[in-house]
Amino acid sequence: MKLTELLATIRQLSAIDKRELIRILLAEENIAEDIFPLEPYKIYYLPTPYNTFGAGAVLMQAMKLLEKGDRN
Repeated sequence: MKLTELLATIRQLSAIDKRELIRILLAEENIAEDIFPLEPYKIYYLPTPYNTFGAGAVLMQAMKLLEKGDRN
């Protein structure tokens, strides 16, 4: 059976059946680790712009330098 034939059949499935099909395919291929590299219930610390009060001033300085460079 070709993929195009399968897609026509898959599109007729209910949403629940489509989710079950995805679950089965993920279990068979064991590709979940490649798609979801983060571990459940683990804390990941990511840098954010919050509480970086000097960042705005640095950006303003950079913009002013760029403006001065355009004038010359």
